[in-house]
Amino acid sequence: MTQPSGSAEAGAGPYARRAAVLGLPIRHSLSPILHRTAYAGLGLSAWRYDAIECGEDDLAKLVAGLGPEWAGLSLTMPLKRVVFPLLDTVSDLAVEVNAVNTVVFRDGRRHGENTDVYGIVRALAEAGVKAPSSASILGGGATAASAIAALREMGLREVTLVVREPSRAAETLEVAERLGVMVAVRTFEDFDADVDLLVSTLPAGAADAVAGKASGAKAAFDVVYAPWPTTLAEVARERGAVVVGGFPMLLHQAVRQVELMTGRTDVPVEEMRAAGEAEIRRRAQAEK
Repeated sequence: MTQPSGSAEAGAGPYARRAAVLGLPIRHSLSPILHRTAYAGLGLSAWRYDAIECGEDDLAKLVAGLGPEWAGLSLTMPLKRVVFPLLDTVSDLAVEVNAVNTVVFRDGRRHGENTDVYGIVRALAEAGVKAPSSASILGGGATAASAIAALREMGLREVTLVVREPSRAAETLEVAERLGVMVAVRTFEDFDADVDLLVSTLPAGAADAVAGKASGAKAAFDVVYAPWPTTLAEVARERGAVVVGGFPMLLHQAVRQVELMTGRTDVPVEEMRAAGEAEIRRRAQAEK
């Protein structure tokens, strides 16, 4: 675990307020770019945002060691579920999806939120996908659970969950039940992608084997943002589908995090978008 400078042990340094993204691994996270750009646009020169490597076993000690200058944390895997016992309050949505990706420190208390759902809804809405009549979701993990919640907010009460092994979808099915969404479970071999919206929550490359089925979808949302476009996105685009990548979701969930942590609503979304896209291009060029 990397010890955060600005923790109770290390001292606050020159910064009045602190925040960070935690996860394992974390070094490729775009969150620092997005949040720092937001702080600059908001004129928050006394705010600092870092990336801290932290696994499940280290989380409790790290959180306990944070000083009063800390405003919040962004959480990625594998921390979105193990953080629950460390929180004083949790939003209803985070409880329903069983995933906290945002911790806000306020008045000496730790509050858990989920902004992934917001990010998905906003990413789809800005691409013109606002009220799909049918949807299939590839994958059965935490992001799939957030996708089900997002689709519920968009008006869907029935979705198809496509997984390699149905027995591994038990937790996500419990989430769907709490959300009041009916789920039909299919395997990669027997699902039909002739839907309004196909959502892939799979890691990079994992959807390649079924990408051909994306040709039947009117819109496709792939949570991967690098490398981009994915095979699934290319197939869908060639068939005239609306295609949405993972970066807009990441952007909008970060925008909501900044709002929650700073209390500001004038977050510079387009500046954050430009900075994130520039960093993605830089990394892609560096890998060539």
